[in-house]
Amino acid sequence: MTLLKRGFSRRKVLQTGMAGIIGTGVAPMMFTKGVWAQEFCNNPTGDSVTIGLNLPLTGAYAEEGADELKAYELAIKHLNGEGDGGLLNVLTPSALKGNGILGKKVGYVSSDSQTKSDVARAGATRMIERDGAIMITGGTSSGEAIAVQSLCQEKGIMFMAGLTHSNDTTGKDKRRYGFRHFFNAYQSGIALGPVLAEQYGGERRAYHLTADYTWGWTQEESIKATTEGLGWDTVATVRTPLGSSDYSQYLTPILNSGADVLILNHYGLDMVNSLPQAVQFGLRDRQANGKQFEIIVPMFSELMAKGAGEAVRGVFGTSNWHWNLQDPGSIAFTKSFGAEYGAPPSQAAHTCYVQTLLYADAVERAGTFYPPEVIKALEGFEFDGMGNGRTLYRADDHQCMKSVLVVQGNDNPSSEFDVLNIVQEVDRETTTYDPAIFGGELGPAEPAPQC
Repeated sequence: MTLLKRGFSRRKVLQTGMAGIIGTGVAPMMFTKGVWAQEFCNNPTGDSVTIGLNLPLTGAYAEEGADELKAYELAIKHLNGEGDGGLLNVLTPSALKGNGILGKKVGYVSSDSQTKSDVARAGATRMIERDGAIMITGGTSSGEAIAVQSLCQEKGIMFMAGLTHSNDTTGKDKRRYGFRHFFNAYQSGIALGPVLAEQYGGERRAYHLTADYTWGWTQEESIKATTEGLGWDTVATVRTPLGSSDYSQYLTPILNSGADVLILNHYGLDMVNSLPQAVQFGLRDRQANGKQFEIIVPMFSELMAKGAGEAVRGVFGTSNWHWNLQDPGSIAFTKSFGAEYGAPPSQAAHTCYVQTLLYADAVERAGTFYPPEVIKALEGFEFDGMGNGRTLYRADDHQCMKSVLVVQGNDNPSSEFDVLNIVQEVDRETTTYDPAIFGGELGPAEPAPQC
């Protein structure tokens, strides 16, 4: 129905302008790259655009959050044409120009999620409603990611997830407005299985300690399926509260359990606490069932490995990325980050930096900030040069399909940063899976809701 048919005279429409029309409750229309689209949440009309950073600066994953913040600040600096340009120089294909996003200078607001899902959702709400954030990004807990992703779907705001490893993020809880660059627990199992079989054989008895939330559950499920596929028995699966500091009550029962492998489905400060305590309990020096007792941490980060100290030596796990990779993207990012902050970047920093650039590039290619068009630009987008080889943002579930690293704690580190060795880079084809196995619905992209 046109405005004239709704009772507006042609003269009245011209006189009142868009502000007058908004006052009547009629949604204004804007022209975006060849299509007419409704006004949308936080459409940037000035010469700048605001991104909302939802970061765990306190809580169990605070160290990862601090590194993410550094990466976001560096990405924004590069998008605005400052510094050495970083990965803007190597992303292919790329529409980025180094003059902001669609010519608008990029700024940010931030909120401390405290590694808590409800706090993360409240912080994202404030940044959307109070600060006018056009996109929300960040987090190192999958619980946070899932909560904020759901909110962004409701608000019609793009969500570019930070570090989130739960299968659920792009599985049963996936959303049209959410995108994940980081790999998932299922892919950790695919990558790690052959290495465990080669190193430890097919007759093992595994005991799991698992962080009691969505990431831990799906990590346990995935690695358990992998190890049982190798012929291993699962002795027990025990849940531990997120943010625990003393694991003695969970470690003591392992001694008489008949297990000869401990699998720590812990991340961040949880793993920094639990792994050294397991070593102090003498688990790594034990013999059980005629075998050397082993410890596995299915998902590692450099920051965790550094924090765990000598306890990490020889321990296998998986990572999304490592600063010592020698491809052009990894070299460029490590150089930029190191020059800025005096230390190599973590995998958390890498994925957050990349997500920021991928969002900006999608907006440039779409020619608009209108979320449904940005979503179209990201779905099925294939790119290279970001440090993970050829990468596909899969349209079916908004999961990036790319290589995954199997890593091991370094027995002879040459520096405080040389804590993990890359054992194997498992290619994209090997780690690709059918998205239907996790279910879930992306939901609609249009119309973009009003926030």
